[in-house]
Parts: sequence; structure tokens; C-alpha cells
Amino acid sequence: MAITPGLTAPFHSVQYALRLLETIAAHSDGIPEDEIARHVDLPPGQLSHLLLMLGREGYVHRLPDGAYLPGDALILLSRGGDRERVRHDKLREALDDLRVSLGAAVYIGLYRDGELEVPHVSESPETPPVHQWVDFRSAAHATAIGKCLLSQLDHDGRQDHFARHRAARLTSRTITDARVLLSSLERQPPTMPVLDLQEYAVGTLCAAVPLTAGATVGTLALSLPVGEAHRLRQAAETLNRKAAPALLSLAL
Repeated sequence: MAITPGLTAPFHSVQYALRLLETIAAHSDGIPEDEIARHVDLPPGQLSHLLLMLGREGYVHRLPDGAYLPGDALILLSRGGDRERVRHDKLREALDDLRVSLGAAVYIGLYRDGELEVPHVSESPETPPVHQWVDFRSAAHATAIGKCLLSQLDHDGRQDHFARHRAARLTSRTITDARVLLSSLERQPPTMPVLDLQEYAVGTLCAAVPLTAGATVGTLALSLPVGEAHRLRQAAETLNRKAAPALLSLAL
């Protein structure tokens, strides 16, 4: 199933969002949008869009006169004892909102210390997660989450992973040839969603996009039953387009 090329990577929006937050945090009495624009080189439309997103997430607060102040979420993050709780709450909210928007289970995947982890899943009875019949750590070659994470590693990092985790056949669609896997990972465009079309589990389709925050190697993913294959393309594009709040919660 083809995915429309030219999708914008979410980390570009987050880089600008972090610069916006730094600028606003440095002006405790408030700063108008036109002055923010002088600090952050963004077209007016994109600047307004980012300010709106940051306002919805509680990171900035707009005064009646149009000036911007740090929002409650940003203030709480500046307090060491509350920082982890606020980050976790904002990440959970972002994932739950995305799950409702997509009508699909949503996942955060991370690659840490040479292993795949899926520490966050947003699910509901209407949007159940994929049945994990094989540990995701041993199935990176067959899952959208795993392939997206591995695509962000260098060649040596990918070879090291496959040396420790044999690419087992999980379904008739699973690719097990390490050379083919390495070649496909090297060719993966960074702005294109990675797909799993029943490679991990029969009856399940998945898509994943990269979440790169500093040294963190992460991914945001969704899963759909194969009966909803007609929705995968649009859902993957929406996933990529709306990844910024989740990435921002990881980056802060």
C-alpha cells in the first residue's frame, strides 16, 4: 500500500516549538506574537499554528491583549519534583487524543541499550492493541515499530541488533533475510511512515513514524485490523502530521 511522499517530519515542528518556549519563558511579563516572530524565523501562518498547538497542550497562555506567557504545563516542568509526572501526563494526553482522532490503538516505541521497548500504549475496547504473541524485542524485523527504530540506527547498530536477534518467520509475509532487511532499512526515507502489512501477526496492519528527541531513538505507531486496510494510508499520514505533541512531551 503506497503512502503519499513529502510528509513533514514532526521533529522540525518541535525544534521550532522549543525555540518558541525558550523565547516566551524569557519574557515573564508576556511577549506579543510579532516580537516572537523576530526571535523565531517562521512564516506567520506556521507561527500561529505552533502557538495554537502549544496553547492547547498548556505550555503557553495567551493574554487578552494577545501577548503570550508560559502556561501551567511549562511552569510545572520547571519544578524538578513535578517534571516527570507532568511529562508523563502530557504524553498520555497526547496519545489518547491521537487514538481518538485516528480510531486506532497508538504506541510509543523506544530503542534503549540495544533493545526495543514499548513503554506507552493508548488503547480502548473500540481500538484494541495488537496481540503481542511474540515479544516485540525479538520481532523488530517484522513490526513497524521495530523497523522504524532500526532505520534510525547506523549500519553497525542494525547489524549488531540482527546479530543478537535472529529474524524468525512469524507469518508468510515476514522478511527474514538479513541482507534484504538491512537494505530496506537503509533506503527508508526519514519522512515516510514505516509499514507492517501482516508481517508480525495475521490480520493486523501497523504504521510508524520516527520520534527523534535529542539522543532518544523513538517512534510513534498505530495498529489497525486488516479489515480496515482502506484507512491505513490516511491514518499513517495523520499520525505523522499530529506527532508533534507526543514528541514535544518526550523532548521537554
